[in-house]
Amino acid sequence: MSHEQLKLELEHLPVRLLHALAKGRVQRHFRLGKRRLIEFFLSLPEDQINTIQLELQRILNVEQTRKELRHNLQAQRKTLKSLSLPTTSQFTRYPSDGKTSVSLTLEDVLEGIGIPEPTDFVPDSWQIEAVEHLAHSDVIVSAPTGSGKTYVAIEAIKQAMIANQTVIYTSPLKALSNTKFMEFSQIFGSQQVGILTGDRRDNAHAPLLIMTTEILRNLFYDAASGEIDLRLHTLGLVILDESQYLADPERGVVWEETIILCPGQARLLLLSASIGNPQELSQWLASIRPLPCHLIRHTKRSVPLRGLYLQANGPLVPLFQTQSITQGKGFTFHPDAKRLLSEYESKYLGRR
Repeated sequence: MSHEQLKLELEHLPVRLLHALAKGRVQRHFRLGKRRLIEFFLSLPEDQINTIQLELQRILNVEQTRKELRHNLQAQRKTLKSLSLPTTSQFTRYPSDGKTSVSLTLEDVLEGIGIPEPTDFVPDSWQIEAVEHLAHSDVIVSAPTGSGKTYVAIEAIKQAMIANQTVIYTSPLKALSNTKFMEFSQIFGSQQVGILTGDRRDNAHAPLLIMTTEILRNLFYDAASGEIDLRLHTLGLVILDESQYLADPERGVVWEETIILCPGQARLLLLSASIGNPQELSQWLASIRPLPCHLIRHTKRSVPLRGLYLQANGPLVPLFQTQSITQGKGFTFHPDAKRLLSEYESKYLGRR
């Protein structure tokens, strides 16, 4: 492959794949744009360019495999639609309140489920707002699962690392900490990320450290008792994932002490999908911390929830009268689900 052919292939790649090629070759490659990455690849010695070409071919093969999988899934969904499934059409249709007729079927509920077509990522306004406020305040992000809280964390980490600050990312579980360690190592490079848990200690002096909340609380304890850890002098950002654990009867005290003991120069980013009283939490943080606290509340689910009811003897019907579960707005059972539930109660619960 000539340089011109290689350049064309690289120009057709999305930026995320160019960063995958640059990983391990360019320090802080995530700061470079597409043009500079391509210029870097083309400036490499001939033997390294050959290696780039091999890796590029592997990436293209993987992308082609993904496209084929998406195509196969679409074909399978079409096949499923043609199968004779136990649907609500088998049952007598009843109006829910005497006014509204119900036309929702099982096919309606299942429609659209699958892997979406890839599109260019555009951050939402609330994500941009959260990142901007982290420059001068603590931030609480209360948003549904799958809505993009991790994007806020990644952008905040980038800003802190550019400023040569240490970042600590905590989670309540070792398994989640290990997952984030692997995820962030792919994004920022393995030399930039370390992990500290009860049974694992890797690259402990990296600028981005992943740990459980208990480990961070203990680190703050050591600092408060005079056993200063040098990492705290450069600490610029602390991210507390799953921060709804503040309300846990047994472990909540760990999150409270971590927040109280967090150095004043470091900004706090709290992430959660299920904080019941984020406004009160924001006011509490602002009262005990030297920084103001900005609350981001995003309620729209990017990935909608859908409800189905499966009877023990086989029928599968919509659970509610709407395709997706509308949180916080109440719900009405689908007449077919209501009838099946009544049959179950009279058959089994009525005998007790």
